[in-house]
Amino acid sequence: MSLAPLVRAVEEEHYKADLPTIESGDTVRVHVRVVEGSRERVQVFEGIVIAMHGEGLNRSFTVRRIANNVGVERRFLVHSPRIEKIEIVRHARVRRKQLYYMRGLRGKAARLKERRD
Repeated sequence: MSLAPLVRAVEEEHYKADLPTIESGDTVRVHVRVVEGSRERVQVFEGIVIAMHGEGLNRSFTVRRIANNVGVERRFLVHSPRIEKIEIVRHARVRRKQLYYMRGLRGKAARLKERRD
């Protein structure tokens, strides 16, 4: 007996339906619910998606931004209940799935060309 149909049935309860299509090179704004002690607030993290990982419920993406001249990367689970919403600010034209070369670029060199659909 295969467990795949059972696992799929349990996972489908946790999928989010209102997600935009996220791809590498997109500039996204992720609204994350942060719990600090008894308080809860929404934190916005905006940056470029440099990598997509996994599939199904385990799908995640890495967002990179520069804050105070320091590169900050954060990895988010797409279907996490802590994510309030994901906004796509712009789409860039890239030819790779993993944009790890962006880590070594600074200033104007770190720009990506906008994709026009």
